[in-house]
Amino acid sequence: MSPIATALDQQGAELAALTARLGRRVDVAALSVLDRAGQLALNPPGLASPNGACRLFRAADGWMVANLAREEDRALIPAWLGCEFGAAPWAAIAAHAGRHTRVELVAGADLLGLPAGAVGEVVCDSLDAPLLALGAASGRRGAPKVVDLSALWAGPMCGAILAAAGATVVKVESVRRPDPTRTSTPEFFRRLNGGKRHLSLDLTAPAGQARLRDDILAADVLITSARRRAFAGLGLDPAAVFAANPGLVWVAVTGYGWTGAAASRVAFGDDAAAVGGLVGWTAAGEPRFLGDALADPVTGLAAAIGALRGLEAGGGVLVDVALARSAAGAASVCGLRRAA
Repeated sequence: MSPIATALDQQGAELAALTARLGRRVDVAALSVLDRAGQLALNPPGLASPNGACRLFRAADGWMVANLAREEDRALIPAWLGCEFGAAPWAAIAAHAGRHTRVELVAGADLLGLPAGAVGEVVCDSLDAPLLALGAASGRRGAPKVVDLSALWAGPMCGAILAAAGATVVKVESVRRPDPTRTSTPEFFRRLNGGKRHLSLDLTAPAGQARLRDDILAADVLITSARRRAFAGLGLDPAAVFAANPGLVWVAVTGYGWTGAAASRVAFGDDAAAVGGLVGWTAAGEPRFLGDALADPVTGLAAAIGALRGLEAGGGVLVDVALARSAAGAASVCGLRRAA
């Protein structure tokens, strides 16, 4: 049984009710998007995540997590820790992280854009994503029109659920930076995106940006998975978007939230799970991963629930769904939070 089964069951039941009211009742388990078993090589969880890209390690004052899923992340280690590492970044982290406190390491990672955090630093009792009122509620007719600009797992899962419920979903990919799961896990990509229309745009070109803006202004729902500052370069200032499309439901999947001091931080499913306390603990007081990128499925479900609640309310909201906060909510619901 999944260590987050209680959270997934709770979210799945709510989604079944919400999607039934929208048009077609969705059984989330039947979509086969809640885990990546059989989609890539996974090892048993421990100090290293099942995919091997993320690890738990000690700082001077407690446990940290870092994710080196991208090649550029490895290149940041010398600047982060003030050391060289040659071909062994994890050995360098283990050897040098103990010279720094968790606060220092988190601040440095934020500055560099490195996915890292302190284990259990985010605490939340709820699986629900906040709905921020940025527009105005309005009436909607027919099946919702959805623009899915997200990538990887949580955001595309939200789009897959909406498509299964009867929404018209268009997945937009940059021709220069397509969704990595298209090539890394093609069958999983099909499960997440097979029910959508597909549109490739050059988002560095004015014509591509104009087409994207036109589609968003005609949409009922927008799903994104980038930090807030990324949208300025696309001409998608949130205030301007809601001014032009006040009834929009913008589902913003981020690592640490749309607003606040941590909004600039980067996160992926494994490091966000640890930051949210979604880990196991040994008798010796050491954390261990419990599964593969567990923050992603609970975040994807939270995003879909928020989108459907926003549609029922008439729109005009931004669904602020954060990986770390969703993981913390799952840790609480599943009784996995470690006592202080």
